[in-house]
Amino acid sequence: MAVITAAMVKALREKTDAPMMECKKALTEADGDAAKAEEILRVKLGNKASKAAARVTAEGIVTVFVSEDAKTGAILEVNSETDFVAKNPDFIQMAQDAVRLVAEGNPADVAALSALQLGDKTLEEVRTALVGKIGENMTFRRFQRFEAQGKLHTYVHGGSKIAALVDVVGGDDELAHDVAMHIAASKPKALDKNGVDQNLIETERRVAIEKAREAGKPEAMLERIAEGSVQKFLKSVTLLDQPFVKDDKMTVGQLLKNKGASVAAFGLYVVGEGLEKRNEDFAAEVAAQQAAAAKA
Repeated sequence: MAVITAAMVKALREKTDAPMMECKKALTEADGDAAKAEEILRVKLGNKASKAAARVTAEGIVTVFVSEDAKTGAILEVNSETDFVAKNPDFIQMAQDAVRLVAEGNPADVAALSALQLGDKTLEEVRTALVGKIGENMTFRRFQRFEAQGKLHTYVHGGSKIAALVDVVGGDDELAHDVAMHIAASKPKALDKNGVDQNLIETERRVAIEKAREAGKPEAMLERIAEGSVQKFLKSVTLLDQPFVKDDKMTVGQLLKNKGASVAAFGLYVVGEGLEKRNEDFAAEVAAQQAAAAKA
């Protein structure tokens, strides 16, 4: 039996918003497995247990680049320790230069991106120099590069905290703008059901079965109930099946069909998604620095 520590309970509480005692019970039942404990809480408490999972938890920006012919583009997330640095002009310029390098240099990963030349320095040397100048760490977290079948369009929201890049074949610029805006607003996980992570689907299935079982539904009905829940989930997370944000009487797929258009691919980044943010008391930090300086 795993030892359930206060830190484990606190971490699950912060992620799920569930009561502390429920978190401890779930961790005990899951023998310390945090992912399994979250699943148990979803069965017991419903979607409340996962509402905090999508919180933005780190600072930085998402930036995009599209070539003049709208055929090549990239989307990049660059993280910083504080939002103050994320608004720094030098930080923003570095991010913009980096995303252009992604599109033009086609690096295999972040390490390869960092090794690309930016003027007479590598991007890593530029980053290191900026870290030294500002006194705060910053990292290139992730990127996607696109070679369009149609034309690339972008939508950036919330001071570069959310960005979408979409390859639309056919239609017009207004349609493409609307689809990019929809992606940023509704945050689909995939274009259609074929692109959804199978692990997410299986998690939804297990949760639905356990919730139905706890509700006293007959065993013979559980699989059918679970399948209905899975299909509802897929419609909520796939771009083509989502209700269009500007007219929820039609899906995005229907909108595209009406305009004789299609989406070949898209990218969506939300700053800090899945990362943990430092919990700082700025006043306390300043006071500590002043005390240290006085002591010195």
